[in-house]
Amino acid sequence: MNILQILPELNVGGVETGTVDLSRCLVAQGHKSVVVSNGGALVAQLQSEGTKHYTLPVHAKNPIIAWRCMSKLVAIIKKEKIDIVHARSRVPAWIAFFACRRTEAHFITTCHGYYSSHFFSRVMGWGKLVIAISEVVGRHMVQDFKTPAENIRVIPRSVDLEKFNAARPLPSHKKTYNVVMIGRITPLKGHPYFLKAMSRVIRRMPSVKVQIIGDAPAKKQAYKDELLLLTKRLGISAQVEFMGNRRDIPQLLSKADCLVLSTVTQEAFGRVVIEAQAAGVPVVATRVGGVTEIIDHEKTGLLVLPKDDEAMANAVVRILSNPDFAAALVLEAKKKIESRYTLSRMARSTIAVYEELMLSTKILIIKMTAVGDVVLSTAAFNAIRRKFPTARICCLTSAPAGPVVENSRAVDETLIFDARSNDFRAVWHKSMELRGYHFDKVVDLQNNRASHLLSFLSCPKESYGYNNGKFGFLLSRKIKNTHRNLSPVEHQFRILKMLGIDYSPDLRLELRPSPKDDAYVQELLDSEWLNSVQVFVGLNVSASAAWPTKNWPVEHMVKLCDLLGQKNIRVVLTGEEKDKPLGRQLIARARAKPASFIGKTTILQLAALIKRCQVYISPDSAPLHVAAGMNIPVIAFFGPTDYRRHMPPAEKSVVLHKPLKCSPCYSGVCRIRTHACMKDISPEEVAKKVMHLIK
Repeated sequence: MNILQILPELNVGGVETGTVDLSRCLVAQGHKSVVVSNGGALVAQLQSEGTKHYTLPVHAKNPIIAWRCMSKLVAIIKKEKIDIVHARSRVPAWIAFFACRRTEAHFITTCHGYYSSHFFSRVMGWGKLVIAISEVVGRHMVQDFKTPAENIRVIPRSVDLEKFNAARPLPSHKKTYNVVMIGRITPLKGHPYFLKAMSRVIRRMPSVKVQIIGDAPAKKQAYKDELLLLTKRLGISAQVEFMGNRRDIPQLLSKADCLVLSTVTQEAFGRVVIEAQAAGVPVVATRVGGVTEIIDHEKTGLLVLPKDDEAMANAVVRILSNPDFAAALVLEAKKKIESRYTLSRMARSTIAVYEELMLSTKILIIKMTAVGDVVLSTAAFNAIRRKFPTARICCLTSAPAGPVVENSRAVDETLIFDARSNDFRAVWHKSMELRGYHFDKVVDLQNNRASHLLSFLSCPKESYGYNNGKFGFLLSRKIKNTHRNLSPVEHQFRILKMLGIDYSPDLRLELRPSPKDDAYVQELLDSEWLNSVQVFVGLNVSASAAWPTKNWPVEHMVKLCDLLGQKNIRVVLTGEEKDKPLGRQLIARARAKPASFIGKTTILQLAALIKRCQVYISPDSAPLHVAAGMNIPVIAFFGPTDYRRHMPPAEKSVVLHKPLKCSPCYSGVCRIRTHACMKDISPEEVAKKVMHLIK
């Protein structure tokens, strides 16, 4: 694999050290390692160990500089043939995110801090996989950044045991004791409380010396001056040494008797804790964030509440005055480090995440429309699954069509979106949710304004659909809608062709009723004395309320029931709740009384019912598509719509339509007020077709 890590700079710090350590392991295992940063003291070491370094001002928060860096990073990714870009800080992450959008490289992040949840930080949750350095950080990313939990991989920071393992016994009697604090000098690290605690310790143990390792950023020098003044006020200036930034941390720790971490806010991890423990130094730390995952209180270290300088002082005195207890803490801490926090373990876990990333593909299918149209898409779902057998496939659909998608073997997760297509606020909020999934491909089978916006705003690597004048220009891969007389499934497969998926005439729709649906339908049939040996056909009495022109006249349905009754064939009526009055009218007028299950089934229960029918009869509507999906012989009525564009693929089917000049009109109202396109389909010819299909 070719891995590129990007971070602000390569000077002293936990992020920088981790980058160098991982780079060394990548090279040792035969991978290409590239690092991009603004440079620093660790560049020479990095390059000497086989990693290529590029210097770019990726630390700068100036948007113009960041944009220029993005273009240069794209060139580096292409030149080095990078597979994965690993961002370790926020500004570099923004640059890397947009650079990866213009290349084939995967984008991954490591969250090294407990970030505030403002927009600038959100990019750290946009990696296709997100590495958290502790469980605390992982929960923070899920709860506050809405990063999907399945995208989080927890890999703790590591320590190079060979560098820090001093292998020295803790002496039982000493003339002086060294208490060390390591970290940047900022208010978050709690230096005032540490100094107050040390003043208490020194009053009880005058031989204690205090070393503060680390320095203040240029903008916080005034804060450091306040700390120097505080040491004078506390009367401990002679015992406290501010040592600034140091590169010899292992050597300094080898002479330490206790390390204190006095952070007052959530600590993402606490790298200095495991470094001190590796060096055989007992630790006192505040009970914050990821520190509680490293230290088991009273077993591998001592924990105190933040800002409690008295408790901190007591803990330090306890360690310094009890060598046996301190040695026991060190022994247990080393055992834990060797099992969880070694450099080799971190490298193996990170490389495993890289390998997982290389094998993973996430696909979103958008089809958020009427139930019947979603049923028509099930052939496309299955074709995509065959093309990408190991991919994670999600489908964004409407709530009524949700059960159809949820029971599909091709789809791993169903997402619901029912807002109007012009509700751009709802589209924006949904797109924020979709971005968290980090889809590689979006297949837009809906092709309206809302779906094209969602395809774009969810930020996939590639999006596919029709360029039909409805924001289609936002798609990365698009085709013109030039073949208007294709069947609905063929129409979808023109999009799938761009993914290397060809249409086959033997493709079928698919619905999967559950055993519970089958049992419910059996109860319905039993209530009407319909058994497995009796011949019965299904009749869908109505299309949707928006399309009354699709409906077959009621007198024709009455006549059909009587004609089939003469052949000892019973009719089963299906429809929606709105169709119940029509059903009662049909039953009242027919001599051969049909069984009415109108308004009594869900979409999958309807599929289970249709599966029991010998033939199913329907105008152009969702139940017609369901029947085709259940592989049941169908008789379809088409009048105001074109059967060539809307007839689902079915192994045994009959299409009845009358080639009138006004048909297809695609109108819910008959303009010539005759409704001839449907009236001219006679009950006699329908009955004849039923008998033919049954035979």
